[in-house]
Amino acid sequence: MDDPPDVATLINGLVADNEGARKYAVFKLQSLLGDPSFADAFIEGDGLYALRQAVLETTGNMQAYAFGSLDALLELDMGWDMVDGAIIEKAVSLAVTHPLVNIVRNVLTLLVLIVSRPLSKSRRQSADVFGFQAIKPALDKHPGFLDSLVQRLSASDHTLCANALQLINALMRDAVIHGGEHEWPKFIKRLQDLGVIGGVGMLMRGDTASDPSTSLAAAILEFQGLTKVLLRRWREVRVNIELPEHKRALKTIHLLSRHQPLVTDANGETHGKGSKKHHPEKWRRLGFETESPAWEFDETGYLGMMDLVDYARRNEDAYQKILMEQSMQPREQRCPLARAALSVTLILYEHFEIEDASETEAYSGGHVRSVSARGGRLDSQANVDKLYRPLLLQWGRLHTAAVNAFMRMWKAAGAELEDFFKIEEVVRIVVERIVGAANRKTDVGKVEDELRSVTLETARRWQMAGMDEVYDDAWGPHLVQVREQLHQESLQFMKEQRIRCLLQGSWFPTSSQGAGASWRYVRLSRNKRWLHYQDFSTKGSDEPAAADLAEKLDLNMVTSVDSNVSASDKPLVNGLTNSSSETLKEANGHDAPQQTTNTKVTILGTLAKPPKPALPPTHTHTNDADEESVLLELFPQTSASASEWLDGLLMLLNQQPITKDTTRLVDMMEDWGVRLRLLNLRWEDVDWEALEARVTGVKVVEREVPSREGVGEEYYYGMAEA
Repeated sequence: MDDPPDVATLINGLVADNEGARKYAVFKLQSLLGDPSFADAFIEGDGLYALRQAVLETTGNMQAYAFGSLDALLELDMGWDMVDGAIIEKAVSLAVTHPLVNIVRNVLTLLVLIVSRPLSKSRRQSADVFGFQAIKPALDKHPGFLDSLVQRLSASDHTLCANALQLINALMRDAVIHGGEHEWPKFIKRLQDLGVIGGVGMLMRGDTASDPSTSLAAAILEFQGLTKVLLRRWREVRVNIELPEHKRALKTIHLLSRHQPLVTDANGETHGKGSKKHHPEKWRRLGFETESPAWEFDETGYLGMMDLVDYARRNEDAYQKILMEQSMQPREQRCPLARAALSVTLILYEHFEIEDASETEAYSGGHVRSVSARGGRLDSQANVDKLYRPLLLQWGRLHTAAVNAFMRMWKAAGAELEDFFKIEEVVRIVVERIVGAANRKTDVGKVEDELRSVTLETARRWQMAGMDEVYDDAWGPHLVQVREQLHQESLQFMKEQRIRCLLQGSWFPTSSQGAGASWRYVRLSRNKRWLHYQDFSTKGSDEPAAADLAEKLDLNMVTSVDSNVSASDKPLVNGLTNSSSETLKEANGHDAPQQTTNTKVTILGTLAKPPKPALPPTHTHTNDADEESVLLELFPQTSASASEWLDGLLMLLNQQPITKDTTRLVDMMEDWGVRLRLLNLRWEDVDWEALEARVTGVKVVEREVPSREGVGEEYYYGMAEA
């Protein structure tokens, strides 16, 4: 391997007349300038001037190498003296117009370094301007720069995409930190209008960013973090109608409602249009609580106002229609649209955990290479899929869909004003279920469709499931005991009910073949020791008297009950197992003897046999009396009858029921029993500290409050932290 060239040779090569020597010099510098000792020697040898000339005067790959060398030097926080207006102007110009990918990649990296240069001590002492203000003069000369930058997000070169997004992140970060309260929102809106949301969303959902080791994955997460910071900043901006922008937004909300001013007719009544008289409910008709709506944005800040304006603009016709429909309702039944929209803003804010966004992390972009290597969080494909939240970027569309869902839930529930917070909670659950279940590849259109079609019944079912989880967290150990107790009580109740059915008796065909079948009546004796039965040629309309049931079966001889009825959900085929609720079809009207059924309940047991003659000592009797045989066969005609007799006989033998019908009824009684018990519980009875300790694993230390006996009024204990 050849020895690397020395500093003097490379510097001479940069200014050589021979193009090959210049190309060789800048190519080698890209890797060598990553070494701080070599970079020091390069600067001491007056290499900066030569490198600057190469950046400004060369073209093609040679210029790409020159920019790459400059990037390597600046990443060591060295060589900033050569970065002036000419260098920045050249970089911006090439970023907008040059077709060569490797040049654009390196100039975008340079611009990221300039915009996001750390505020070091040397920079504070320097008069040079960095950040967005450093490149603003060049941007003014190239008004298409931001547009071209956003377009780079769809480039086929992944590194170019990453560099473009890193520059967008750096510009957003600098605008928020140094742009001033009224300037950064304008810049962010400009980027959004150019389509940055759609571009980043496509990167999130695509396979390009699925590799967690790439700088693109880190840039995407940084953009997502910055989006959360922006949402929080907008919420922190207090609504002030004295500000022109806020006043204009509030006016837009009113104008888009197409409200017609009042007129006074000949009778002195006010209605209709044509008058400029102030409407007494100008703002309340839009869903505000008072005629001074500014304070109602206290919780949501300017973010809530932006969302409400966006909703009115996106759905102008629907917005006007909703307001008209609500105005026709009695006052207590009107859904306050403005309140609903602000409520949805807070629901989304909590769902995406905006308040928990780390501003330090979002602002830690720094140099390009430090951005891409930051944190070590992207260690697997599953981690990437979990961290990406592309729906966060579709905030406006989600807000609109959730507000429309709020209005539908209100109407479906027949809610009144006092029910507002109940509907709000239902919508919160709907958002958690639908938006929370979406993965990074889920299209926002699908989420909108689900929010549009979800029913109140489904939402309430989700709500009850959520309440079960909350109750389990709060009273879990107690509920386990309660459920077990209720399960045993429910089983005992069903046993008594099934046995009562046996005591009442039933008619069964003597064969499953249908036509020409005779009938058998079976009934359990009052002492529950015998099954009385008798075969008849026809099915009687009345229950046979006990004297007419000549046959009887001693239940002490029964060892088991067999059947093709089970808790399986598979359909019955040729007498195979099936659940009792699906094995049979309910008969229309009275049971007809011609009805064909494949269901059979077989009672097995042992029959007493006469003693056998004595045998020689060398012979022994076989235990034939222990062999099971069929004692009685029943052919139930309905699923209800099959469940009653099969489970009734099993429970009479102290065995567990097996049919789906009985199991469903036991579960239902158990569930309702638990719900009734929960009505007696109060949230204030929960030991929340102990609950938190159980859930989080943090041990709560209880300390006894010291007695004040024997101390004066002016003496106080100091409680030390545990």
